[in-house]
Amino acid sequence: MKENKMQIGASVILLGMVGWSFQVLGADISAGALSPVAWQKPAWLTELSLGIKEAYDDNVLEVSGNGLKPQASWISSVSPKIGFNFAPLLGDQKTLQTLSLSYTPDFVFFHEATAESYNAHRVGTVIKVETGPVLFKLDNAFLYNDGNTASPLYALNQFSGASANQNDKFRNFFAQGTTRERRDQIQDRTAVSLQYKWDKIFIRPTASLLYYDLNTDWQNSTFAPYKGYQNWPDRYDVNGGADLGYFLAPKLAATVGYRYGHQYQQQLPAVIDADYHFSSSDYQRILLGLEGSPWKWLNVKLAGGPDFRSYNSLAPVNDFHPIKYYGEAVMIATLTTNQTLTFNYKQWQWVSATGKVPYFDSLFALTYHWNATKQLGLDLGGRIQEADFTSGNETTGSASSLRDDRQYTLSAGLSYALTANFYVNLNYAYDLGKNVLPNLPANLEPDYREFSHNLVSLGLGYRF
Repeated sequence: MKENKMQIGASVILLGMVGWSFQVLGADISAGALSPVAWQKPAWLTELSLGIKEAYDDNVLEVSGNGLKPQASWISSVSPKIGFNFAPLLGDQKTLQTLSLSYTPDFVFFHEATAESYNAHRVGTVIKVETGPVLFKLDNAFLYNDGNTASPLYALNQFSGASANQNDKFRNFFAQGTTRERRDQIQDRTAVSLQYKWDKIFIRPTASLLYYDLNTDWQNSTFAPYKGYQNWPDRYDVNGGADLGYFLAPKLAATVGYRYGHQYQQQLPAVIDADYHFSSSDYQRILLGLEGSPWKWLNVKLAGGPDFRSYNSLAPVNDFHPIKYYGEAVMIATLTTNQTLTFNYKQWQWVSATGKVPYFDSLFALTYHWNATKQLGLDLGGRIQEADFTSGNETTGSASSLRDDRQYTLSAGLSYALTANFYVNLNYAYDLGKNVLPNLPANLEPDYREFSHNLVSLGLGYRF
């Protein structure tokens, strides 16, 4: 009853907002429509906006269709945002450059798959202090997702017998990630650094945290009524260290760094899985990097190097002290005054959100943005993700080590400013999940690891 009331109330609000949007669309925008509104935001109010969106998802759980059939759903969302930068309130000073706080909730309703509905609450904090040779930065992104505390059931039925017990337990690794992100959870991402510079040299102590607290229930997926149930353990990565940098040019520096860190994966209780998770590990990294602008049109930040791991002797891996690779990069090229090309990259060893075996996680993403006119914008994107579990030695049961999955994503978007404050956007994304492990045994049903997914959306927004 509570869920029905919430959805009815949200639908009333959404319909009212849609009606208001069409009134704006039907208004006369020929005379002075692009002039600023009378009210101007104060300098400390950096963002005040409201967006609504209607989307269609043709495969909500991103299943292959060989077992469970894809379920489609219309999705409505309401997304206000407010942001502050309190630094201007301190007057004419240059020390505290940024003291920002933002709140961005998303209220998302799946009409044909109500179990997937959620309310996401995002809080962002950025602090930047610079005085003389000292530069301090803190960046924190916090998420509380108020969603379903039960995982979906990836099973055709709950009956006994080999022929009836057909589960999608071999589905693509990336398929479960989309569903997991809609569940009840807390996430936190924090990076903090303190840089001291003299002449062409600087030293920068740094620390970071990546934290996932999954609030979903745990159930024994072996027996009815929970056959095919997905259990998600908590996990985190925390590290600290320092970088030593040298300026090759006024705006370009080379760095060498060291990190000591720990990765944690929560163990499942014995009543769920008697084979405990022991994938937590300590690590040390040596990083060589480059950051800044080698040319006016290019900005880069990249680092990479060996990652020395230390696993528990009971970990499901072939080597308890492997040398892995860590690399990350962000490169932004300003092709023209109205065109940018952004490349994002990361490869690292990480603990699984679903199983016992750690995996090598890879991401390659390329995004193109073009302001075709003052009103029209175009975005094109491509992304490749890979989860390689072949370093593990867990080859019994569902054979979790015999897995190397990829997801390919293509996306396109158009945005158009109807007035100086009111805009509309149209977006499309296509995901393709593939198994890339050669010679996979037939009993592991490689077809289950392949899926296709289409998502199209139309959104309206107003920025004050």
